Amino acid sequence: MIALQGITRHFQLGEQPVCALEQINLTITSGEYIAVMGPSGSGKSTLLNVLGLLDRPDSGHYLLDGTDTAQLGERELATLRSRRIGFVFQSFHLVPRLSARENIELPLMLSGMAPALRRQRVDALLEGLALSNRAGHKPAELSGGQRQRVAIGRAMAMSPALLLADEPTGNLDSHSGEEVMALLETLNRQQGITLIVVTHDERLGARAGRQIRMNDGRIVQDRSAP
Repeated sequence: MIALQGITRHFQLGEQPVCALEQINLTITSGEYIAVMGPSGSGKSTLLNVLGLLDRPDSGHYLLDGTDTAQLGERELATLRSRRIGFVFQSFHLVPRLSARENIELPLMLSGMAPALRRQRVDALLEGLALSNRAGHKPAELSGGQRQRVAIGRAMAMSPALLLADEPTGNLDSHSGEEVMALLETLNRQQGITLIVVTHDERLGARAGRQIRMNDGRIVQDRSAP
């Protein structure tokens, strides 16, 4: 599904060059559950941004389902991203003025899906996320766990093959965090979605079938769980 070949990404922070990614080679097969771990500044989030087509590497090749994304223009990248990749962020990134239903529906609306089909899909997502009774509530009226479930619903609206989660439990209490992780893992296990979670939490990372550790922009360990 994913092949990274010699991926490098450098930034300039004032006069100081920063090597965010250095010669990353990585293969990910469909349906894997991967935790990307490492200290702050190790390159975890930069790697996730490259995988999510939110950032372009300076050099190397990123093949997604056999397509070399380096050859695609911005519009083609946006189309591929919207159809194949879902995102879950630590800070939820919901639209404050929209209800839970409207936040989940937003990518479907932007894709031009017919209203009746949108309604049917959103209803199913709300039910699966145990949010049907909160559908009309705006983010400020929801708990942290409920907001993250709305964010997961929005990420799943276009039925992506790849789900990227950046510290998905970072703003949640332990109970809500457990519920969110159980939901993500169910999507991976039952629907075969490739799940990649960035985390600094060792206990969270240990749940994944494969752990990738990063330091100074490099992969320093890549192992499968026993």
